[in-house]
Amino acid sequence: MNKRRLGKSGMQVSEVGLGCWQLGGDFGPLEEDRAQAILQTACHADINFFDTADVYGAGMSEKRIADFQRKNDSNILIATKVGRGAGLFPDGYTRKKVRDSIEASTKRLDTDCLDLVQLHCVPLEVLKTGELSGWMDEFQQQGLIRAWGASVETIEEAHIAMQHPGLTSLQIIFNLFRQNAITELFPVAKANDIGIIVRLPLASGVLSGKMSRQQRFDPGDHRNYNRNGEAFSQGETFSGVPFDLAVDLVEEMKPWVPEGMSMAQMAMRWILDHPEVSTVITGASRAEQAQENAAVSSLGPLSTGLHQKLAGFYRDRVEANICVPV
Repeated sequence: MNKRRLGKSGMQVSEVGLGCWQLGGDFGPLEEDRAQAILQTACHADINFFDTADVYGAGMSEKRIADFQRKNDSNILIATKVGRGAGLFPDGYTRKKVRDSIEASTKRLDTDCLDLVQLHCVPLEVLKTGELSGWMDEFQQQGLIRAWGASVETIEEAHIAMQHPGLTSLQIIFNLFRQNAITELFPVAKANDIGIIVRLPLASGVLSGKMSRQQRFDPGDHRNYNRNGEAFSQGETFSGVPFDLAVDLVEEMKPWVPEGMSMAQMAMRWILDHPEVSTVITGASRAEQAQENAAVSSLGPLSTGLHQKLAGFYRDRVEANICVPV
């Protein structure tokens, strides 16, 4: 597994990380044995960056990672988040409440100092005040966190977050259905030594190429209950592209997949071909998926011609169909 530097933190992170949202059961039930098998397989594949949040399964994801750590004594970096919990979102942010939420994560993760804490898609107006950023600086200086970053929905939010010099990383939606960061964000992030953490690399799974219009999801899966943004930003579900259209667009791209790659591997390799990206966090509902995701690190880059074709496809077929601000 290749490693990349996570911005000014200097942390060396696996270029393929493990997204741990599913460990909270938010994509449907996930048995304990299967959760631990996913974590074990990821570690064996040399994935050292695990991304979670305090609200994933009301803390269940963090607890499962801590259980794994206790049993395996593995050398992993854990990124969690703060800002979407009860009493905070959307307008209840105070220094004490934010610190209390972070301290609750330290308890669930069984540590005194968290590797990376990210502001979790907080409202734009809250982000603009700069108070949260100032508090995160304080918590870092006090030894509660090693570094801090921000997980954002839009490029505008990313630019607001980057105004604070203490910011180490930005977690963004970036995939074949959301390419605008290449020109609108990456140059500024590079100039400010800010690491890019990519979430939703497969646009909630649709870019795996394994879904059809007849796909059905568990009632507790956000891909079922949040298709139109009923619970949170629609951009988090299929990257804001209507599902049926997303399936059709993937079918159009399938003939371009290089020999020896799957559709999912091409989609992830495309992301890693951008040097501004520090790590791609991909979820896995089975241990085998974690192994397959990790293997993308060893694949060679896509050709210049394919990159040009995929850029044109986004511009001509995808961009106008995204249903949310990007």
